[in-house]
Amino acid sequence: MKATIWHNPRCSTSRKTLAILQETPGIDLEIIAYLDTPPTRARLVGLYAKAGITPRQGLRASEDAAIPLREADDDALLDAMLAQPILIQRPLVETSKGVRLCRPIERVREIL
Repeated sequence: MKATIWHNPRCSTSRKTLAILQETPGIDLEIIAYLDTPPTRARLVGLYAKAGITPRQGLRASEDAAIPLREADDDALLDAMLAQPILIQRPLVETSKGVRLCRPIERVREIL
């Protein structure tokens, strides 16, 4: 099974999710360091749609850059995430069984 993780190596949750993926037999893993290679708008919208979450739910609200976005609509949130990928909550994992925002990390098992 192919799995793609949108990963931030500085994030312990992302590292732990990556470890689960690496320890799972039969996984063909693609690791995307999304801070260096952010998704396109269409890809991010698609990931959120498959995960069943809104851009607001995909926002890393703990970042200082998220403070001015409290009242922003989905389009403004997506624009901000694309301009500042640190605002994208991580890790996002995609497999043929779906997409999950893996917080908590155990959510990754739902799509393996």
